[in-house]
Amino acid sequence: MHYRRLGRTDLEVSALCLGTMTFGEQNSEAEAHAQLDRARAAGINLIDTAEVYPVPPCGETQGRTETYIGNWLRQRGCRDEMVLATKVAGPADWLPHLTRRLDRHNIASAIEGSLRRLQTEVIDLYQLHWPDRQTNFFGRLGYSPAEIDDSVPLRESLEALAELVRAGKIRHVGLSNETPWGLMHALALAEQHGLPRVVSIQNPYNLLNRTFEIGLAEVALREDCGLLAYSPLAFGVLTGKYLDGQRPAGARITRFSRFKRYNNPQAEAATAEYVALAHRHGLDPAQMALAWVNTRPFVTSTILGATTLDQLEHNLGSLEVELDAALLAEIEAIQTRRPNPSP
Repeated sequence: MHYRRLGRTDLEVSALCLGTMTFGEQNSEAEAHAQLDRARAAGINLIDTAEVYPVPPCGETQGRTETYIGNWLRQRGCRDEMVLATKVAGPADWLPHLTRRLDRHNIASAIEGSLRRLQTEVIDLYQLHWPDRQTNFFGRLGYSPAEIDDSVPLRESLEALAELVRAGKIRHVGLSNETPWGLMHALALAEQHGLPRVVSIQNPYNLLNRTFEIGLAEVALREDCGLLAYSPLAFGVLTGKYLDGQRPAGARITRFSRFKRYNNPQAEAATAEYVALAHRHGLDPAQMALAWVNTRPFVTSTILGATTLDQLEHNLGSLEVELDAALLAEIEAIQTRRPNPSP
């Protein structure tokens, strides 16, 4: 395992991170603990979760993922070995069971729930899961400002997080599903008002969605605010298992038709090219896709989301994959022909 500095902190985090959004829906607690055990044995020390998990979120299961992780941390007695990251949800009309704004009161309430479920006294990285304001995230294009902007100012959210840092409940602050303006605004507010400096940004990044490169990659590098890349396999699409209309039993897109971001004709055509490219070079498509993400200079850690131990084991092997110049050039050629089919 390789390790990288988390922002400008003194924390070193593994180049691969264990994502956990399947815990409590697609994975039982025993299966979740088995994944956590295997990740720990492989040297992964970064665990990413969220108060809304598992996904798809609903009132009956909300918080179950954090509970599973908390039970594992207590049973294994390994809290000090792990870097624990979770998130506070922003406003969303599709979360009627968890309606809140990113203001002082709601952030203070949310952290107490996460600390209780995770059975810990402090969160290493506490992230705003998505912006409070109306903007482009979760694949939205065609930005238009709200007629009435009643969002919680980012300064207020950061001030609330600053209080939690002073109280010893969180160590560091991160953003997720953010825009270049949002990240730069947060960094400017921190400098101007002595607020916690954002140390990471968690956004989607994969061969089908390279929009992070357009504005955020430069910020990530210049400001030491690296990417925690989620959906590096595009919901499993880049494995090739959904090509030609295949729908494997138990797979995420098979079970949950709502996940359409990477499921369109343009994405399928690009995926077919990436899968064929991997095979021509004697590589597994999933490992090639993960290795490509993990070797981008602005990436701090690549978040793995597996539903079986076999998948996790396979994904761990991506660290051993080397991508030569010829293969990288072919990847760029595909991107030129079929740019960002799933933004």
